[in-house]
Amino acid sequence: MSPASLFMIDASHDPALRSWVAGAHTPDTDFPIQNLPLGMFRPAGSSALLRPGVAIGDRVIDLLAAVQAGVLTGAAADALQGTEAGTLNPLMDRGAAGRRALRTALSAALAEGSAAQAALQPCLHALDAVELGLPCRIGDYTDFYTGIHHATTVGQLFRPDNPLLPNYKWVPIGYHGRASSIRASGHAVVRPHGQIKGPNDEVPVYAPTRRLDHELEVGVLIGGGNALGEPIAIEQAEDHFFGLVLLNDWSARDVQAWEYQPLGPFLSKSFASTISPWIVTPEALAPFRAPFGRPAGDPQPLPYLDSAANRAAGHIDLTLEVWLQTAQMRADGLPHERLMASNFTDAYWTLAQLITHHTSNGCDLGSGDLLGSGTLSGPDPKQGGSLLELSLGGKQPLTLANGEQRTFLQDGDSVLLRGHCARPGAVRIGFGACEGRVLPAHQRG
Repeated sequence: MSPASLFMIDASHDPALRSWVAGAHTPDTDFPIQNLPLGMFRPAGSSALLRPGVAIGDRVIDLLAAVQAGVLTGAAADALQGTEAGTLNPLMDRGAAGRRALRTALSAALAEGSAAQAALQPCLHALDAVELGLPCRIGDYTDFYTGIHHATTVGQLFRPDNPLLPNYKWVPIGYHGRASSIRASGHAVVRPHGQIKGPNDEVPVYAPTRRLDHELEVGVLIGGGNALGEPIAIEQAEDHFFGLVLLNDWSARDVQAWEYQPLGPFLSKSFASTISPWIVTPEALAPFRAPFGRPAGDPQPLPYLDSAANRAAGHIDLTLEVWLQTAQMRADGLPHERLMASNFTDAYWTLAQLITHHTSNGCDLGSGDLLGSGTLSGPDPKQGGSLLELSLGGKQPLTLANGEQRTFLQDGDSVLLRGHCARPGAVRIGFGACEGRVLPAHQRG
């Protein structure tokens, strides 16, 4: 793996490149022609199978219709074979070559002056007229703990004298999550029940969580897995990286506090996870790669987690944000209010290191598997990626612009994650919305 081959900048990244799709040029669009993220869609209100699409501006391209129209041919058309079944997994199985062929063909067809405009125009749908689903079948989900600022702050809440455990800076910490409860942006989250035992309670109670929280994460999707017993070396790890999504790994903090010892989170995390529906590909992210390094005095990664390419460009310069809208704000016509911002480069481990470590014991990954980064907080206390941090464990309520306060999420609250990459000399790209609204707990007898 070499930085030159993996992170190559080509004509599809040219800042001067423009599309004949008018909405691709608005200053705040997440989807200029330099992005071209992949997802699955269908007409709003339809029960039809999801179809593969690419977002550009305020439109989505029906990729199968583009094949039928003769716009996508050869390797680009071959890459989409099997996706008519309602998932991107067949494309993910083909690895980087098919994905790159598709991007190259689409970039040329969508560029100003393209001869394909007339044929491709009928294949476009308004984004506000479609329903977006999960982009792929997620067979397995592993949640890591790469946010060192989050780990330190949370550790200080519970272990003031020893916030980081001795293994943290040596091994990427993770646990096996629940893939069946992952949903795309827009799906509501029902407040879960669980066993809760407060510090002054003699026995636990079974009740709705009182400390519902969000977690700001990045999701890494796998494209092309490995055979059981055959680890992926870090030099090849990025060959198995299909793209990134935003991830909100909702958490019931009071349930978690009672259940997590000795085996870690269980029902406090498995009730819901929300991802953004558009997969931003490694090719779109190439201009935003950043060096990876450790602070002075920290241990260097063990040799199996180290490579020249990972040191040169293992990180991704991705700004992450959490926005909140309460039920009262919605009733008053007020938009979401930003709570914080951080960056993916704040992660202590890179995505290549996560893939390598996950398979280092011979564990097999499959196309569509999801690796969560863990909560990505910044170094400043106001950059906490969860309410647990921002409210100091519920001791310091946040006051919103309208005067409302929050320590943890209340029914009716909407949490919106956003992310974008921006650098001088490159066109800004974004991830679209990752939003979920909290519904009241179901009544139990």
